[in-house]
Amino acid sequence: MEDLQLHGFAPATQRAYLHAVQMLAAHYHKSPDLLTEEELRAYFLHLTRVKQCASGTLKIALAGLRFCLGLTLQRRWPTLGLLRAGKQSKLPVVLSQQEVRAILGAVRVPVYRVCLTTLYAGGLRISEGVALPVEAVDSSRMVLRVCGKGNKERQVPLAQSTLESLRAFWKLHRSRRWLFPAALQPRSTQSEGHVEAGNVRRAFQEALRHSGVNKPACVHSLRHSYATHLLEAGVSLRLIQEILGHASPRTTAIYTHLTAEVRAQVAEPLAALTRNL
Repeated sequence: MEDLQLHGFAPATQRAYLHAVQMLAAHYHKSPDLLTEEELRAYFLHLTRVKQCASGTLKIALAGLRFCLGLTLQRRWPTLGLLRAGKQSKLPVVLSQQEVRAILGAVRVPVYRVCLTTLYAGGLRISEGVALPVEAVDSSRMVLRVCGKGNKERQVPLAQSTLESLRAFWKLHRSRRWLFPAALQPRSTQSEGHVEAGNVRRAFQEALRHSGVNKPACVHSLRHSYATHLLEAGVSLRLIQEILGHASPRTTAIYTHLTAEVRAQVAEPLAALTRNL
């Protein structure tokens, strides 16, 4: 845990890496420092062949165990360099603007509704949105100062309606530190700290069920939808990259495949191809 903290990993990454090590220890019922290289190989074969874990799950497990065994325990095992999680490329789920309104309108608890609305209105990751401090709002320049991955700060444009919503909501709690304090959560046991990401996810899924939107969406779909809607509105891909905090333009370029303009270009030729079939 100290090594993870010294390395500067985000709290969520630290928890994920620790969980990966705990799962390995639980599988063999012994401490990771007592494992052999053969047991590590057998464990990953178990994850891929028996449990058939998704590539994302394997990637987190591999990263956590590489850190623990390779850095903390200083194991110089060739297997650590051999293991690969594999690549899985999936297009993100994108909601229409009407679907976004329907889902957000079905969120009942104010702290979750305003938080989710801010996530969409700023294209924020959930970890960025729940931990927004009060001073992140720069109303004079109409931007949100966001601390993203790797503690990299960026500025996100702030709409007037979002600013008014945040101001009205702040008057309900007047927290000196957080825009979304944990104390406003239903059945909260916390008096300090910000709202929990897990609770925001559950509120989104409940609203999704009540909204009538039939898509496998999650909270992160709001960020994908925000980027796609900006692109459809004519905002340049380079500017969207800066707003989202993507290190590479290749990451942002995926949204070019999801816009209404792209679908419109294909619609007429496709109709001609399938006519009279």
